[in-house]
Amino acid sequence: MSRVLIIGAGGVSGVVVKKCAMLPEYFSEIHLASRTISKCEKLQQESGKDRVVGVYTVDADNVAELVELITKVKPDLVINVALPYQDLPIMDACLETGVHYLDTANYEPKDEAKFEYSWQWAYHDKFKEAGLMALLGSGFDPGVTNVFTAYAAKHYFDEVHYLDIVDCNGGDHGQAFATNFNPEINIREITQRGKFWENGEWHETDPISVREDLDYPGVGVRASYLLFHEELESLVKHFPTIKRARFWMTFGDAYLNHLRVLEGVGMTSIKPIEYNGQQIAPLEFLKAVLPNPGSLAEGYEGMTCIGTYVTGIKDGKEKTVFIYNNCDHAKCNDEVGAQAVSYTTGVPAMIGASMMLQGKWMKPGVWNMEQFDPDEFMDRLNQYGLPWQVVEVEQSPFKK
Repeated sequence: MSRVLIIGAGGVSGVVVKKCAMLPEYFSEIHLASRTISKCEKLQQESGKDRVVGVYTVDADNVAELVELITKVKPDLVINVALPYQDLPIMDACLETGVHYLDTANYEPKDEAKFEYSWQWAYHDKFKEAGLMALLGSGFDPGVTNVFTAYAAKHYFDEVHYLDIVDCNGGDHGQAFATNFNPEINIREITQRGKFWENGEWHETDPISVREDLDYPGVGVRASYLLFHEELESLVKHFPTIKRARFWMTFGDAYLNHLRVLEGVGMTSIKPIEYNGQQIAPLEFLKAVLPNPGSLAEGYEGMTCIGTYVTGIKDGKEKTVFIYNNCDHAKCNDEVGAQAVSYTTGVPAMIGASMMLQGKWMKPGVWNMEQFDPDEFMDRLNQYGLPWQVVEVEQSPFKK
């Protein structure tokens, strides 16, 4: 038996549920819970009641409710694809019930636009003493980009010195303004200060202030902006030879213009205001009026390109490799009714879960993706919908 409980029923969850349902050899029994039972029932109908055998309502902020549900379902693993605010309550519930844990994004407090691994890393000894494993960030970035780095370090380098993670969405959804994943999380991420690692310390930049125009395979040249992303924090810790590590994401001019206007009038604020006698954060209201990312799949055209440029030393000589994946929005919709951004997060969550359930990646404690042998995970990316390429380039497109 390999019974899983999936918590969350948004766009990424839809991919996780459907991909798990396709693989009974890894996932013999699937249970699904969310705050909104109708979303779970819809996914159950689409995936088959013989595969998603139970659906439930749960408040993922409430540890007691989570414990009650986990005790009822008795899963071997909880797959957390709820909001990042809910990572710690779900980890607490897994500890109390003796169940392994996996998520796709690290914890961030709801009242502060800040994300870092310190809160979850602090759980390492508790999970280790309980004989339980927590796998953090089993999405694409973080997740696959961590594994790409580990794969490059294992097969192409003696030492890794420079790392640039690039995330390009070259697709067109036809909307005037929309985010490709949860608007609240997406906008919080983009509007905070940028940060990168260089020469043993962190350096900050103003939001969306550092730009490179990069040529992405399958997409073309796109404006790319420096952001902070959580995988940088774990990668520089686990690969201490890294001299500089940065993260870049593409944005079009129309997207940035909309974002600047919304920020200028206060709509991206997370500080609650009083309106008609109620406290509401403007960003939460904005999330409610923007298109649901899960609704963007139909008619979405174009490709994503996400990968890692790695520069280092092999046999005394410097070299650079680029490991990347292209993902087609339309093909993702044809397969599982999702756009590529949800797909590229959901498939790695399924693969990480399969690795844990099979015991391929299984040791007590709290771990990041790059801390395990990357080879079989990389094989499964090719097998289950996210084929990758490795190219050796004459030089990195980034200046030292």
